[in-house]
Amino acid sequence: MRYACNVDAALTMAKILLSVNAAWNIVNFRAALVRALIADGHEVIAAVGDDGWLPQVAAMGVRTIALPMANRGMSPVADAILFARYCRLMRRERPDVFLGWTIKPNIYGGLAAGLTGVAAINNISGLGTAFIRTNWLTRLVRSLYRLGLRRSSTIFFQNRHDRDLFVERGMARPGQAALLPGSGIDITHFDPALFDPPRSSPFRFLLIARLIADKGVHEYVAAARAVRRIYPDVAFDVLGFLDVDNRTAIARSTVEAWVAEGLITYHGATDDVRPFIAAADCVVLPSYREGTSRVLLEAAAMATPAITTNAPGCADVVQDGTTGLICNPRDADDLAAKLLSMIALGPSMREGMGGAARDLASTAFSDAKVVERYQQAIDRAL
Repeated sequence: MRYACNVDAALTMAKILLSVNAAWNIVNFRAALVRALIADGHEVIAAVGDDGWLPQVAAMGVRTIALPMANRGMSPVADAILFARYCRLMRRERPDVFLGWTIKPNIYGGLAAGLTGVAAINNISGLGTAFIRTNWLTRLVRSLYRLGLRRSSTIFFQNRHDRDLFVERGMARPGQAALLPGSGIDITHFDPALFDPPRSSPFRFLLIARLIADKGVHEYVAAARAVRRIYPDVAFDVLGFLDVDNRTAIARSTVEAWVAEGLITYHGATDDVRPFIAAADCVVLPSYREGTSRVLLEAAAMATPAITTNAPGCADVVQDGTTGLICNPRDADDLAAKLLSMIALGPSMREGMGGAARDLASTAFSDAKVVERYQQAIDRAL
């Protein structure tokens, strides 16, 4: 998709520093924004974790800087080193604007930007494990967010629940907080007309997620076991990263046991989810919490109905009974009931749900909307 150049932004060319915990994130979620910033005449630099995707980021016209960071660890020493690296980076590069995503770039990059006089625009794309369970880690992360976001020009949130939580807890001021429709979706790239429709049999469910417990993977497998007692031929596919650096990561041996039992088919990870969504009758994401689920946006754009939970960032994307079905989080029995309901709907009703989902993705969640709001925030910060 092409974007019109923002005239005001183009008149004020700036050096913009992006930072996120993995280069893969930029390629898969921020490509439209990067293209628009470059088209507006800005110099774009990315300081990211080197996960093997730096060449793809560089191919977009971005100067890349490998910035080591431990995604999961909370070591005071390691985090102090990361903060010092951000400070050196800000002083050396002297960017006009800092754009941060994911927890450590938001906190330590945001704090370094504030201390060095760089305008910061942050994106809270999801609260993750630290906010799903209330414990000492939650309290620590909240304190760190208050420090890291204190001087931010704009803090984008992907759903109103996260925004309201940050404002109520004093982690963001009302004047800083703004909403985005997720990371946006390129409706022309995710076009179901480019692919063959699903085969008539077997009925195929698809879970796309990092294989961590907080995505509802255990509930998906338990529901699969229940459904297959009634419909033995129904297929349950799983697509996503295994061996994830996360406190709730699911062991490879556990996934292999599910495969051996015949409950799921694990397809590994892929650079292109579209063929898998096109082959599915329904996408399932029983997540405990999201920012705005990218997977559900991709399913909607591909005109595929979805089943998800009534958790923040999930129910914002799926309209119960119109574009898919909603179940309770952490409830395998309710999920199984919704899976059976989806099967019972029949092809014509599922096709209608898929069409409504694509219409919703086109009107409410286009990546053009996301790009425009970033351009406006950058203009205000300059």
